[in-house]
Amino acid sequence: MDGNGRWAKSRGLFRSVGHVFGVKVFRTIVEHASNLGIKYMTFYAFSTENWNRPSREVSFIMKILKKEIYNLNLNFKKYNFIVNFLGNYTKISKDTLDLIHNVQEISRNNTGLVLNIAFSYGSRDEIINSIKLLYEDIINLKIKKEDITEEVFSNYLYTRGMPDPDLIIRTGGEARMSNFLLWQSAYAEFWNTNTLWPDFSTEEFEKALDDYTKRKRKFGNIT
Repeated sequence: MDGNGRWAKSRGLFRSVGHVFGVKVFRTIVEHASNLGIKYMTFYAFSTENWNRPSREVSFIMKILKKEIYNLNLNFKKYNFIVNFLGNYTKISKDTLDLIHNVQEISRNNTGLVLNIAFSYGSRDEIINSIKLLYEDIINLKIKKEDITEEVFSNYLYTRGMPDPDLIIRTGGEARMSNFLLWQSAYAEFWNTNTLWPDFSTEEFEKALDDYTKRKRKFGNIT
C-alpha cells in the first residue's frame, strides 16, 4: 500500500494525513474483497525498514494500528474475518502486542476472508527466522536434514498453512518487491499502478483482478 506520504505532500499536508486516508482505503478494499469471495489477502502495512522513519511518524502509525485493530473487532460479526499479523514484533510495545494477540485469538474460528496484515515485516527477516526454527528442530531431532523440502520449509514461515499468493498488487508507481513475501511469491503474478494508495479504488482493484484472469500461468512449464 504505497504512496501515503507522497499523496499528502502533493496536497501540502502532513504525511500523517496520508496514512489516515490510506486506512480508509484499506477498509474499503478489504470489505470489497470479502464481498467478492476472495479467500486470502495480505496487506503490507509496515516493513522492518520503516522503523528507520522519523520517530514522530512511526509513533503516529502505531496509534493508527491500535485504532484499526479496534475497528476490525467491530466488523468481525459483519464480515467474519480471520485476522493474522505477520512480522517481527521485538520493537512493538506490550500493550500493542496484547491487542494483536487478542484480535487473532477471537477471530480464529471465523470462516470468512483470511486477512493478513504484514506489520514490522521483512521477507529476509522472515526467512532467517524460519531457518533458526528449522535448525532448532534439527538439533532436537524433530526433523532430519534429508527430509527438508520446499513444502517442509514453508511450514516454518509466518504464512504456514496458507496458499502462496496468486497476485501481487503494488500501488504508487514503484516496480519492485520491497522485501515482501519473497519466498511465497516465486510464481505470483505482478500488477502495479501509478495510483497512490489513498486514491486506489474498488474499480482499479477489479481492473487488476480482471487483468489477472486473462494471464496464462505456466509455473515454468510450456503450457
